[in-house]
Amino acid sequence: MHRANGGFLILEAEKMLSEPFVWDALKRALQSRKLKMESPLGEMGRLATVTLTPQVIPLQVKVIIIGARQLYYTLQDLDPDFQEMFRVLVDFDEDIPMVDESLEQFAQLLKTRTSEEGMAPLTADAVARLATYSARLAEHQGRLSARIGDLFQLVSEADFIRHLASDEMTDAGHIERALKAKATRTGRVSARILDDMLAGIILIDTDGAAVGKCNGLTVLEVGDSAFGVPARISATVYPGGSGIVDIEREVNLGQPIHSKGVMILTGYLGSRYAQEFPLAISASIALEQSYGYVDGDSASLGEACTLISALSKTPLKQCFAITGSINQFGEVQAVGGVNEKIEGFFRLCEARGLTGEQGAIIPQANVATLMLDEKVLQAVRAGQFHVYAVRQADEALSLLVGEPAGEPDAEGQFPRAASMRVWWSGCG
Repeated sequence: MHRANGGFLILEAEKMLSEPFVWDALKRALQSRKLKMESPLGEMGRLATVTLTPQVIPLQVKVIIIGARQLYYTLQDLDPDFQEMFRVLVDFDEDIPMVDESLEQFAQLLKTRTSEEGMAPLTADAVARLATYSARLAEHQGRLSARIGDLFQLVSEADFIRHLASDEMTDAGHIERALKAKATRTGRVSARILDDMLAGIILIDTDGAAVGKCNGLTVLEVGDSAFGVPARISATVYPGGSGIVDIEREVNLGQPIHSKGVMILTGYLGSRYAQEFPLAISASIALEQSYGYVDGDSASLGEACTLISALSKTPLKQCFAITGSINQFGEVQAVGGVNEKIEGFFRLCEARGLTGEQGAIIPQANVATLMLDEKVLQAVRAGQFHVYAVRQADEALSLLVGEPAGEPDAEGQFPRAASMRVWWSGCG
């Protein structure tokens, strides 16, 4: 602080708060506008060694604290002095629009940083590949991530690979090899889960059809890596009037947002299929072979389709995996981690053999977030794998069943060929 006297002092909030007494000492210095030597033991009420005490130094400094948004609000809640001392908040975006100006600045930043770190220059293809990687981090085709540290770490690894190959410049190939090396280092859990699926330990079908079963898509996070894992959603129905039972919630594994999704699903079924009579059913829904906490509502679309399949005794195609949230009107809403989810199901299908029928069903609102791996894109272009975007739950159900969901007539009856016909007449 003495070195910054008369200027600016920039601190990282997390590091500052991890050191005992630093926050309180900083507050005293700013409030008194004086800088003096103090013993940490005195703060604990313990006797400190008596030494010469330097004179108090007048303090004129501007302090800038950099940290996570949540940490700012936590300090604001826990320390009443914080709001008074740090009145100016600058909230930075986590991503920026991908326009010509920002792309030019992006390339210039990479050029400057590689030069400062003594790395080889990047080719135009390498910069373009880093831009697509940044868009994937931002989860949007039209935005660049502000997580610059992750990009520079990737550039550093790619430069090391370039050095081993004795190349003069870092190209897109080096970037790809660095990404694959990271996936290999952090992918042990993902590989083990895939092996269990191939061995039949984890039950996931990628062909055929089944009643009351469909493949959901989940994301697991391990450290700084995230990967998609298919998970079976199952539903059973039986006579009664207890309603829809969320097994995850009953055993305290379902977190609030997931439980909310199941309750919204109940509202959708009632508004869609029970306008002329009460929705008197007993049913249970579960995410099979899931032994940890389940959160998020991205399974609610798959749960709706699975429940309707069980009610109508209509089989669903197992060559599809599905993700998406629904509201009480059956509109499909965007979810997170779509790229990882699709790639997770693709890896399983590829390992078993692509048939040309397999694919993923996602919300239409997530199309702009797609930044898929090149291997998946090649399979899609070749017609070996498909990605379907839907706006309504009926669209997803039609894909899973293989026939139109249909619309009720004036008497509330669905067309005979519609996938909902048995469910409708069964409730009547």
